[in-house]
Amino acid sequence: MSDILTGRDDLTSHVGLAACGGFSYGDVLGAAGGWAKGVLFHPAAREAFAAFFARPDTFSLGICNGCQMLAQLKELIPGAQAWPRFVKNRSEQFEARVSTVEILDSPSVLLAGMAGSRLPVAVAHGEGRALFDDDAQHSLAILSGRFVDNRGAVARTYPANPNGSPQGITALTSTDGRATIMMPHPERVFRTITNSWTPSDWGPDGPWLRLFRNARVFAG
Repeated sequence: MSDILTGRDDLTSHVGLAACGGFSYGDVLGAAGGWAKGVLFHPAAREAFAAFFARPDTFSLGICNGCQMLAQLKELIPGAQAWPRFVKNRSEQFEARVSTVEILDSPSVLLAGMAGSRLPVAVAHGEGRALFDDDAQHSLAILSGRFVDNRGAVARTYPANPNGSPQGITALTSTDGRATIMMPHPERVFRTITNSWTPSDWGPDGPWLRLFRNARVFAG
């Protein structure tokens, strides 16, 4: 961000953009709002991000704070206009736990070949509840992941649904699948050894590594 804001970089040489988790900009203005506004209200940064998202050879991933940030940049992202805002968890507290997420069939290039998987994943957020302006917006959103309970049913209640999002929504993608946002942290559990429990037949690579391998395949 510092390089973009000072003009040292304009994203033209980049193919992938990963907006990572963590308390970026001290989480000022709530749910990564300061981070997003640093792009939206800075002419050069706005132009650089808009041009990046428009290029058909690029992909984007937003995780946790990065998910909140990209959701607030949806006006710059083709096919992301139906994405929700992310607001305070219904529990009104920070939730850190292992949850189960089901990958849904979607055009997401990062989740290709993963539909139907139910995977453990780390969750750590205080503002992860998806909030749509109305039912029409909700109906147009392309869901790519949702929380499920131990029986595989949609998690509608706490704690299997840690934030209270409708339909357990925890990941969405753009219409062409090049931009994907999610609230949990797959980057924390892509190796088997970093999971608290795994089936005995898992090798050293956890199933979430497929997401990052998909990024490599897309980048060519």
